[in-house]
Amino acid sequence: MTVSLKTVTPASLDPVWAAVQANAREIVAGERSLASMVMANVLNHDSFEDALAHRLAERLGDADVSADLVRQAFHDALLFRPEIGQEARADLAATLERDPATHRAIVPFLYFKGYQAIQTHRFANALWLMGRRDFALFIQSRSSQVFQVDINPNARIGRGIMLDHATGFVVGETAVIGDHVSILQGVTLGGTGKADEDRHPKIGNGVLIGAGAIILGNIKIGECARIGAGSVVVKEVPPRVTVVGVPARIVGEAGAAQPASVMDQVVSLPDLSG
Repeated sequence: MTVSLKTVTPASLDPVWAAVQANAREIVAGERSLASMVMANVLNHDSFEDALAHRLAERLGDADVSADLVRQAFHDALLFRPEIGQEARADLAATLERDPATHRAIVPFLYFKGYQAIQTHRFANALWLMGRRDFALFIQSRSSQVFQVDINPNARIGRGIMLDHATGFVVGETAVIGDHVSILQGVTLGGTGKADEDRHPKIGNGVLIGAGAIILGNIKIGECARIGAGSVVVKEVPPRVTVVGVPARIVGEAGAAQPASVMDQVVSLPDLSG
């Protein structure tokens, strides 16, 4: 049996869902070959939460566990932790704000594996907290296969997250990511050993992490810091600075008050030639 999660919020008070629905109608009118997919994933649903659970379940279900069973588990997770819906809306709004290639709300919802992987983790984390740890681990495994993103279901992730491109993003069990963080592809938040303890990074609010960056150990990345692409970070990073290199070192300020929102990844290094 599927639990319905109908919203009583007027569309005017749920602008993200209203925008997704409006975009869906435009696709149905303009691209008939996608009409059935858009109807099934958006327009046949009464709420953003219903549609999100359906879209992810359709992508994650397989021969071992059907999409229907995944969808039911996700509805259970929403009943246990309804905050997932608002967090998913915040992530979608963040992607619209920060990604210059994104002009419609429906695009991350339907197509972007970074957005879908973060929402999949939110459901897996709720299932983990509910005590359904084997199902949560199954969802982690499927997310790794489908989205090429591997996030332990015990990791904690805030809201307003943009995971751009996403391929190769890895997050360990005790990692924590704050609010309004932007992360590019190939990033690792890993440990430095196999001890069963708090061993993964803690990412502050507003941090920008460049492509291919590796952050290792139970270290804190201060709020609104900027981690340069390809850097290897093994020591704590103060707030509002830029670090680059292997190993990473501080090279200046973060370049903006909110680097995760500005998304400026060009780092001006001091001239060492003379």
